[in-house]
Amino acid sequence: MKVLFSSLIVLFLPLAVFGGEKRKPDIVVILADDAGYSDFGCYGGEIETPVLDALAANGLRFSQFYNTGRCCPSRASLLTGVYPHQAGMGHMARDRGLASYRGTILPHVPTLAEHLQKGGYRTMMTGKWHLGTKPAQSPIARGFDRFYGTRSFIDSYFTVLKGCQVFLDDKEVLPGTETPTNHLHPEQEWYTTDVFTDYALHFMDEAFEDHPDQPLFLYLAYNAPHFPLHAREEDTRKYRGRFRDVGWDTLREERYERMVKLGLIKPEWGLSPLDVPGWGTYDTKLRDELDFKMALYSAIIDRMDQNIGRVVEKLRSAGRLENTLILFMVDNGVPGTGVHDWRGLSAKNGKHPETRVDNYAEWARRGGWSSSSGRGWANLSNAPFRMYKRYTHEGGVATPLIVHWPDTVGARGELRHTPGHLIDIAPTCLAVAGLPAADVEGRSLLPVFTGEQNQERTLFWEHEGNRAVRRGPYKLVAIRDAPWELYDMSRDRSELHDLSSSMPGKARELQDAYETWARRVGACLLYTSPSPRDRTRSRMPSSA
Repeated sequence: MKVLFSSLIVLFLPLAVFGGEKRKPDIVVILADDAGYSDFGCYGGEIETPVLDALAANGLRFSQFYNTGRCCPSRASLLTGVYPHQAGMGHMARDRGLASYRGTILPHVPTLAEHLQKGGYRTMMTGKWHLGTKPAQSPIARGFDRFYGTRSFIDSYFTVLKGCQVFLDDKEVLPGTETPTNHLHPEQEWYTTDVFTDYALHFMDEAFEDHPDQPLFLYLAYNAPHFPLHAREEDTRKYRGRFRDVGWDTLREERYERMVKLGLIKPEWGLSPLDVPGWGTYDTKLRDELDFKMALYSAIIDRMDQNIGRVVEKLRSAGRLENTLILFMVDNGVPGTGVHDWRGLSAKNGKHPETRVDNYAEWARRGGWSSSSGRGWANLSNAPFRMYKRYTHEGGVATPLIVHWPDTVGARGELRHTPGHLIDIAPTCLAVAGLPAADVEGRSLLPVFTGEQNQERTLFWEHEGNRAVRRGPYKLVAIRDAPWELYDMSRDRSELHDLSSSMPGKARELQDAYETWARRVGACLLYTSPSPRDRTRSRMPSSA
């Protein structure tokens, strides 16, 4: 793999900044699960996120940061600094029989935690791993000193579903159960966002007391606000009724206006059109039901923000907040297709066959794949962009990035418009730690933090045949076997005006670049869907 760092100066900038005597900075990486680009207050949303807003106000935000469009690939890229296919995670956590689609981080690809652990950091993780379930694939095996969470997916906030058992380090402490116990606080009701934070704070206290001379690296991977819509009643109550009389049509317009005023988007980009019926087409009963869904979704994000505040306060009380790099981002956009029914509340699992419910007690504590915010609200969450999770249009791959590091980053409430990607997180953290980063695709963002502009670069995506390449202002993107579309992101980041016919040379240039990249990293060039349940059959090029 090609090393993209231009000089060792960038790599070791923190050592020059801090000097040899000062403690290396602590690093906290927070990853949310399935949230839209504009869902957070500091990105134009109406959901209350005062903690994240304060971090942004005392730091900076990226307006053009990218994930991979899906959970497992994003986590792999974040932790390795390479494209997901290079890490072995071109799809999800199941072996597809190809090196680039093994369903776990390949043994020879080092993780950020492994590098930091060797570099003297105390490494800890809580939450959702989703990068392999076997002991050799666990967080402990891949560089973390402490771990609490699930190696698999979660898909429940109040219970532990079968196959989603919870581990403390490498010991299973909670099997699938409807009555899980928070062993740190057994008197409190189990709720994943709270419990994952409880253990993060526990690990931090342990590090402060038992390893006071070591800097810490905390990776806090919430499952919030991923479906199902499980929220605490007190949080839900705060939002109930806020959306009933407004609806996604008006709210999208309001978000768009706020985002323009915040400088996150340009007014000439436009707001992508709705691809669901307008709010006025629904009767009062259905509006109330849909209001309930958005209230639950908002409550999940609100609770996550509260818990991030607990982490911030722990750092502050320990006197370490100022010299801690905090990074917040999301693994993909909000889903809008498939099992997600935008018209009504439904829950499916083994215990509760297809059911329609209208109250909190029956609805908001059930597991199940179909209990999402739905396509209508996804149009709001991903605004102003098109498409959803799994896709490589902006609605699927655009993520907020909030950066807070007062000791070194002088920005206060500033924006950075330089494009970045999750592959940049690992080399950035290594640069912060004063450690080299070899054989990575990403770049350290430290120069961007301090106001410099990185040289033009080319970024790539592929997931389930959805593919894209961005070079400078131009992005070439396609949905599976559909024709390529070309957009000028400086004028049309909402991807509304396809230039492929008027600029065939640029389209061909970017397509050639994509195909060269795909062969290099092992991304599938041809994708077929033999059945709705198995959309993984791919054909690799002979040279791959």
